[in-house]
Order: sequence, then C-alpha cells, then structure tokens
Amino acid sequence: MKRIPRVTWWASIVAALCAGFAAVAVAQPAQAATGFTVSGTQILEGNGTPFVMRGVNHAHTWYTSQLGSLANIKALGANTVRVVLSSGNRWTRNDAADVADVIAQCRANRLICVLEVHDTTGYGDEGAAATLAQAADYWVSIKSALDGQENYVILNIGNEPYGNTNPAGWVADTKNAITRLRAAGFAHQIMVDAPNWGQDWSFTMRDNAASVFAADPNRNTVFSVHMYGVFDTAAEITDYLNRFRTAGLPLVIGEFGHNHSDGDPDEDTILATAQQLGVGYLGWSWSGNGGGVEYLDMVTNFDPAQLTSWGQRLFNGANGIKATSKQATIFGAQPSTSPSNWPPSDPPPSSPSSSAPAGACTATYRVTNSWPGGFQGDVTVKAGNAAITAWTVSWTWPSGQRFTNTWSATVTTSGETVTAKNAAWNGRLAAGATTNWGFTGTVTGANTAPATVACTAS
Repeated sequence: MKRIPRVTWWASIVAALCAGFAAVAVAQPAQAATGFTVSGTQILEGNGTPFVMRGVNHAHTWYTSQLGSLANIKALGANTVRVVLSSGNRWTRNDAADVADVIAQCRANRLICVLEVHDTTGYGDEGAAATLAQAADYWVSIKSALDGQENYVILNIGNEPYGNTNPAGWVADTKNAITRLRAAGFAHQIMVDAPNWGQDWSFTMRDNAASVFAADPNRNTVFSVHMYGVFDTAAEITDYLNRFRTAGLPLVIGEFGHNHSDGDPDEDTILATAQQLGVGYLGWSWSGNGGGVEYLDMVTNFDPAQLTSWGQRLFNGANGIKATSKQATIFGAQPSTSPSNWPPSDPPPSSPSSSAPAGACTATYRVTNSWPGGFQGDVTVKAGNAAITAWTVSWTWPSGQRFTNTWSATVTTSGETVTAKNAAWNGRLAAGATTNWGFTGTVTGANTAPATVACTAS
C-alpha cells in the first residue's frame, strides 16, 4: 500500500498563543459574477448565493485509480472535495489532462473542487518541499485545464507551505504567489494554507491575513487553517475562528481529524463552531493514509461500505456533513431534507413508503439519492403519543436491493428481510419526536420501495 505522507508537528504551543490579532477589516470592492467570490467572511457563488464547504480531502496524486471515490463521497452528502495534486517536485506530476479529468469528475458528481499542490508541505523543515513560487509555476503550466472553471474550482496554492522554520517568510511568499497568479490571468478564488504545517500556532497567518488579502487585486482570497493537535481545546478553536470573523475575513478549516500523533484535536468543537459561524470544513481524509495515521481514513480500502469511526463521526454525526451540507446552486436545487445528486431536470427518485403504527412508533422509508446501480435512502422513526426507549424497524426488499453501508442503526439482513435496531444514542424518543438512520445500497432494475415498513417500540 502506498502511504500518504503526513507529518509530526515538532513545536509545541508557545507564548505566541497570547498574541494579539490584527483585526483590520479590509474594504472589499464589488466583484463581477465570475465564479466564487468573497464578501466579508462569506464565500459566494457567482450568482451571489453563500456557499459553505462541507467535504473531505481525497489523495488523488497517490491513488489516481481511485477517482471513482468522488461518487461515493458525494453519495454520503459532501458538497466539496479537496483534491491532492503534485507539481512534480516531490511526487509524480499531475498534468493538465489529468487535472481536467479531475475537474470533470467533480462536476459530474456535483462537487465543488478545491485543488491543492501538496509538494509545498512543510517547506523549511522538509528539505524536499517545493516553494510557493514553484507551486505558482505549476498552476500557470496547467492553466489550460483551469480556464473557464471558475464556478466549479477553487485554487489552494500550496498545502501547508511552511513548517516551523521561519514561518514569517510565509507572508511575502504568499503575497507573491497570489499576485503572480493574478498577473497570469487567473480569476479563480484562491485559497492559502497557514504555515506551521498548516496549524498557524505562531499566528503568522492570523495576524497578517488582512495584508495578504489586500495584496490580491481581486480581493478574492480565502484563508485555510488545519486543525490537529494544536487545536485540542474548545477555547483555542473558538478563539481562532472568531478572530477571523471579527476581522471580516474568510476562513475555512482545510484539514482536521479526530486524532493525531501531535495531540487530540477537539473535533466536536471544530464541527459545532464551524456550523455556528458558517465556516467551511474539509476533513482529512477519505482513505489511503499510512505512516502511523491510518486512523484518519474515513473508509477502509476506499470502500464506502466500510465507514470507520472517524467516517461515521464526520459524515453522520452532530454538525457533520449529512446534517449540514448544501449542494452548490450551480448544480441546481436539491431537497432541503437530504443530499442529492440527481440532475435537476429529472424527477426525484422513488418516494416514501410509510408504515402503519405497530406498537408505539412509525417508520417512513424514502430514497434520497440515486445513481446507476445504486442509491441512498433514509428512514425516519417517529414515536407515538408516549415516549419510547428503543425501536426496531423491519421490511422486505421487493426488488433485490442490498445494503452497501448503513449508519445510525444496527442493521441485520436475512435474504430479503431487513431488521434495524436503534443505535445506543437514538433509541430514546419523547412523544412525537423523530430520529433518522440512513443507508446506501445497490439495485438492478426498478428500485421499488418496500410495501410495508414496520416499527415496534419499547
């Protein structure tokens, strides 16, 4: 197995944690409606609709045969994917044809595509790392694949472009890379990663964000912090995110995890605060991690039927992707109740089958998403006139459907018969209260809903 290069952050949080933030709001001129733009702390689509990233990172450059993962990432509700590319300085170069294919696959799966050059990771600490100037050279060299994609693509100039050695150098190098890309004719929204292996514990990005933003003649730069062990307390997370909010500058969490070799990030606070403030987030990473951080895989061996605990948390947990993601309007409208990737010109896939009461609860089954040979579904369990402590839902598949993945319930099957019991955390429902569990599945032919969906409770 290939190993995704990750790092150990050697520096601890130092007295810089108490440093002040240059909270200087920058005047932002009106933008032409060409792709993504910035308005204060918000990212806007070309039509002016606010867009909040809810997605994951995918290690394309090391696993080019796994581009089909984009469909699986979308099926679990993501609206954005951050794609790892190589400029050729450290790994095999992704040429213009490959990048064009990546963008086409993102668009086909109705995902906004954040493209990043990974070769810059840890510059100053990592001897093989490329400079931001070299990353800019790469973007210019593949500009033909990027022109006209401003509505679908955001350019993340370089991943974690400085380590802990001389992070102050990040400021000038980042400004120069931005102005170089603008001079070359790039109108895309630009994203810039923080130094300190992305975690900005020196607050170099935070305290210089206003001047970096002002250096972009298009005023269309977004800042990205990576949250691992440096962000292991709620106070550190909320303070950092709120400083950008106060400054009126756009920030996303370009990477984060539930654990790491440099400490234990507080993922619950990251997710909750990002949702509260409307900050985008992109978890690391879909699959293929190595080097001792395999626990950061969201699925095992790129198999969407094998969600890990981290994948379950990010996709299906509180403030996670399924609960908060909204598809970009450039791809058409979607129902507010579920992620969707069916073409807006098509009718939604087959619809609900609801049970009659059988005990003290009812269950409603519906298909929320569909693609050739597969689909995504959702079951709503509702308590009756009295509180319940546990529930069981059952049905018989009418069309040979089979699960590939389930979440928020313990599911067993016997032939065509399905039995789903509540998870430890969602069995207790007050009178009239509801909970949901979901699944993905395969189907051949008509995707007919079960005739009866039974629910029993205790």
